[in-house]
Amino acid sequence: MTAMVSLFSGLIFGIGLMVSGMANPAKVQGFLDLAGRWDPSLAFVMAGAIAIGSLAFAVAKRRKHSFMGLPMQLPAGTAITLRLVLGSAAFGIGWGLAGFCPGPALVALGAGYSKAWGFVAAMIAGMIVFEIVERAKPRAAPGKR
Repeated sequence: MTAMVSLFSGLIFGIGLMVSGMANPAKVQGFLDLAGRWDPSLAFVMAGAIAIGSLAFAVAKRRKHSFMGLPMQLPAGTAITLRLVLGSAAFGIGWGLAGFCPGPALVALGAGYSKAWGFVAAMIAGMIVFEIVERAKPRAAPGKR
């Protein structure tokens, strides 16, 4: 049942990305082009997503289990670290250059946008490099963090 709900949720999310234009790199780059022919339409999409997400988090914080009966797992970190800032900057630069972020890139790949292949390949390569670097880091002993 969980797999079916996940599949349905992913399909609804993907359809929303297509309908809103988030999977179209030209539309995204038009939104990010503040000095040129700025297209503010994605600001409304983002504002709607933030509103719905805020409501969902408010409900989730009060619950111990999801509506599917699974344990509620919310992010616990609130610290703004160098790692967070650098990761955010890398994300923003990649989004601006390619016109894709991870979710819309996968939707665009499925929709046949040829430009998405390079982005998805680079995204997967980045994930692999991240895993290799993380596994190579020495781990602190429990209690010594």
